[in-house]
Amino acid sequence: MVLALLPLSLMAREQEDAGTWSEKETKHSSGVFTGFSGGMMLHGGYLFASDPTKVFSNNGLGSIDYVKGLPKDGVCYGLGGSLRAHLLNFIHVGAEGFVSTMPLMKTGSNVRTGWGGAFCDVYCNWKKVRPMVGLTIGGGAMKRLYVPENDPTTVPTATDTITTTVYNSSYVQTPFFFLDPYVGVEITLTRHMALLIRIDYMLPFNINNQGLSEAGKIVKWDNFVTPSGPRLYVGVMFGKFKKD
Repeated sequence: MVLALLPLSLMAREQEDAGTWSEKETKHSSGVFTGFSGGMMLHGGYLFASDPTKVFSNNGLGSIDYVKGLPKDGVCYGLGGSLRAHLLNFIHVGAEGFVSTMPLMKTGSNVRTGWGGAFCDVYCNWKKVRPMVGLTIGGGAMKRLYVPENDPTTVPTATDTITTTVYNSSYVQTPFFFLDPYVGVEITLTRHMALLIRIDYMLPFNINNQGLSEAGKIVKWDNFVTPSGPRLYVGVMFGKFKKD
């Protein structure tokens, strides 16, 4: 969040020289570095897998027949930040990071994904609108928490005066490497603010299936990690943008 908001610290200085904006813009646009921006983005999406064994890859969930009765898709939501440089007036390069949560079963079960990486995209300028297409490369982790729907078990202690409540929950973390292609559009609102809308489809790959149970190890396609699916991002970027 701090990195994403760094461009705001330079806005005051830029506004002091607003009278010579056109002259500065011409000078910068003739070089390699043409601007910078950063900000926060909210997102929502829909993630899915071909069957529940690829979603609930946790240890201790019982038989495969039981796991197959669990959900295999759902809605996710989250937020993150991005910081980037503008090069040659048609390239963005930078870094970003996000956290996304997919609730399941209304019991507290969820799949939470955190990731970050470096990205590059190319864009074209059409007045105040900039269509773009790009790719992010990086790493992250998928954390799977399973809480059963049935009531917790109460177990008496040896003294029979104190009872212990046992929740048959399961938690596992799966690290991954990812490729994340995306397309989007950016709309200039002011010289220092733009609206960014984009959609992506993350492709996460796990190297060694660390922490997965026997049910989870049936995952094929070069250890493709699921659930995965499209996400829609909406955010505001602050920095230096072209006027027109």
